[in-house]
Amino acid sequence: MHDYKSIYTTMLLFVATLCSVFAQDNSGVARVEKIQGVETYVMSEPLREYDVAFKVETGLKMASLATGGVVNEGVSDKAEQFIRHAVKQGKKDNKEFDAVLISGSKTAVAIKFKTQATEQNKGLARVKKVDGYELYVLSEPVREYDRVVDATGGLKAKSYFTSGLVNNSIEEDMAQFVKRVKKEAAEDKKDFEAVIYSGGKSAIGVKFKG
Repeated sequence: MHDYKSIYTTMLLFVATLCSVFAQDNSGVARVEKIQGVETYVMSEPLREYDVAFKVETGLKMASLATGGVVNEGVSDKAEQFIRHAVKQGKKDNKEFDAVLISGSKTAVAIKFKTQATEQNKGLARVKKVDGYELYVLSEPVREYDRVVDATGGLKAKSYFTSGLVNNSIEEDMAQFVKRVKKEAAEDKKDFEAVIYSGGKSAIGVKFKG
């Protein structure tokens, strides 16, 4: 006679193991946003292989000179500027590209993917970590999460997020967001695993489910 209880327990362990492996495989994986119809990978690496089509020249230095360096410009604004220049440059030089990769510095590259997209890799990227926290910039985790820290709104947050310089790189700006979320989490005595920035001058800290 079979030990059905033992078989049931074994099946539960197997399912739990599969779920654990799946969660690990999706750790740090994000679905990126499109800006002006262009997939935009900010401080993340596409899961698909690609070739660099051309380096994107920007007017960030010109903007800095025109404004004395101080402007009320967010990370999303800077990303949009990269995309505008990539589209303009691609048309001017007659060069095609599929996406723009912004490493976090003050430079970006337009890229062409080597293979066709599939449901498993379309618009997906592996994000970077800052201070040990996964950082989702203009992208969404594929894993489900709970919002636990809200570093948005209020006079204190507003003054914190608008004191940047146009000379700052996106990476430097995002480091400030992480610092802000860490401070809010410490004040509220909450834990978080990742920071999500979706635009504007606000960010949230999240914990993943499961």
